[in-house]
Amino acid sequence: MALSFRELQQGLQPPWGREHGDTGGGASADFDLLMVPSLTMDPSQLALVTGAHHYEERQLFSLMRLRSPGVQVVYLTSKLLPELVVDAVLELMPGVPTSHARRRLHLFDTDDGSARPLTQKLLERPALLGRIRDRLRPGRSFIICYVVTELEKTLSERLQVPLLGTDPALGYWGTKAGSRELFARCGVPHPPGTGLAHGLDALAEAVTDLWENNPGLGGCVIKLNEGFSGEGNARLVFAPLALDGLARSERVGRIRRALDDLPMPAAGWTELLGRQGALAEAWLEGGDALRSPSVQGTIHPGGTVEMLSTHEQILGGAGGQTYLGCCFPAAEPYRVALMEHGLAVGRALAAEGALERFGVDFIARRFGERWDLQAIEVNLRQGGTTHPFMALRAITAGSLDPATGCFLSPTGQPLHYRATDNLSDPRLRGLMPLDLIDIVAEAGLHYDPARLQGSVFHLLGCLSEFGKLGMTCIGRDPEQAAAVYRSTVAELLAGACARGAPTLGPPDR
Repeated sequence: MALSFRELQQGLQPPWGREHGDTGGGASADFDLLMVPSLTMDPSQLALVTGAHHYEERQLFSLMRLRSPGVQVVYLTSKLLPELVVDAVLELMPGVPTSHARRRLHLFDTDDGSARPLTQKLLERPALLGRIRDRLRPGRSFIICYVVTELEKTLSERLQVPLLGTDPALGYWGTKAGSRELFARCGVPHPPGTGLAHGLDALAEAVTDLWENNPGLGGCVIKLNEGFSGEGNARLVFAPLALDGLARSERVGRIRRALDDLPMPAAGWTELLGRQGALAEAWLEGGDALRSPSVQGTIHPGGTVEMLSTHEQILGGAGGQTYLGCCFPAAEPYRVALMEHGLAVGRALAAEGALERFGVDFIARRFGERWDLQAIEVNLRQGGTTHPFMALRAITAGSLDPATGCFLSPTGQPLHYRATDNLSDPRLRGLMPLDLIDIVAEAGLHYDPARLQGSVFHLLGCLSEFGKLGMTCIGRDPEQAAAVYRSTVAELLAGACARGAPTLGPPDR
């Protein structure tokens, strides 16, 4: 008799969630990992991500599990991955011959480049699922996904392989409303905000309440309840509305009209408002400095919470709310506090039954010598900070010091990086992955373990069509990581121009 999703998850073993050390990636590891890097997201928001179908490549850093000779990885994609793209990751792996790792890697694809989620394509191909199932060892296999929805849950049950991830039935805790409820429960500071509204009239009433209850508030952020990467967020500034001195009904009316013109990135956002709801949250400003740090952790089978990393997020886009990249680790004055808040949230999530990756985004404001941290959302999935940290840990064989949040090489040297999925420039368009490899080799841009600096690249599939690339630039301190980033951008553009690209202005990054 087929097992249910929950029954399958009872077979997960605690060591399988550990990506480092002998308990998860060392010589004693013996399991089969099925990677399903499907971006199963709302299509209207996913459409805002340039080259989204190539983002299935970002999880290729999970191949570092192949450092253990007892591990087999089955990696699924919509279209067949070029050998060069796969080898570029395998060659970063220390201590294991690429040929040995390659024999334990099995690639499957749906031969379907449409914009639909990879998981949906897999479920439509029972013969392909049968071949995948035949490759996995019963009782020694598990699935990891970028995000877990009902589609991934169905895939787990169809394959009869447990999925290491949070049951979508618990997805509420990863929404904007669920995040605020968790923060309140855990005593984690967070901005004033509203409950969910499912229409523009109700949202206007809620925003009016927020303004009236917080004198002097300059604005708020309207957040779709299930938005991601900032694409479901838009700022509403109160000053142009001149709300002071108005009757309640007039305030509501002005805010209601302003919502009609809200610059929300997500297309058709009012329809999404009706389906998933939205809330308003105070826009935090003031202070001597403003930053957007985050903390990441994982919940292992059995409920143990491990804090993985902290980052400074780099935000941009039309509303300044879109995730563009990150710097690791977060700033020293509040790094430990981030990890403490993250641990509290992680334990609350574990108590609800959540598994695997989670992250918490914050706003940090400095007032003199004091930093004020305010939590703004929880992510119950892998994110933009997941793959660069996986790359750092894999290629350096280092580890996080839980007391300080610093990442140390085996020699004890702290390491830092700046990473992005969004190095975009028209001059890069038309370059093939092989051209990139040539530029990297000629300029000496690759990560050098002897110097503990250099760059690691991903999203190579986006390069030729979109002129877009992802990279993680590593150094021994923040300044060196930033310098490596700048020099890498300059060398890549110079190499592209030497191969015939037109001369243009500075890149969008």
